[in-house]
Amino acid sequence: MPTKIVQYRHQAFLQQAHRCYYCGFLMWESDPEAFANTHGISLAQAQRFKCTAEHLVARSDGGTDAKANIVAACLHCNQTRHRMKPAPTPDALRQLIFKQLRNQSWHRRAVAGKLSSEAG
Repeated sequence: MPTKIVQYRHQAFLQQAHRCYYCGFLMWESDPEAFANTHGISLAQAQRFKCTAEHLVARSDGGTDAKANIVAACLHCNQTRHRMKPAPTPDALRQLIFKQLRNQSWHRRAVAGKLSSEAG
């Protein structure tokens, strides 16, 4: 039986139309090969679009595993947020990402070009 976080991540994935909360690019949950083949990218490139559970308020900052605190985010956005010190708020990260997306510097250009027409 999946944990609550896995259930909440899946629900968020569906509610967000399979798109990352931060960058708006499509993600995959369980079949990276199919995702890569569908979008004409390598399996290695597809890995950054793996769906992860993202706590809007990090557990280290007092956030909980409540459904309202969990969104679906691609692995790249999730990991990047938590590498930044201090981690930016979700809204601040979204603003940063959209600025970099306009400059074509958030996701690798080769991959973003293949997925850009599909990004929300």
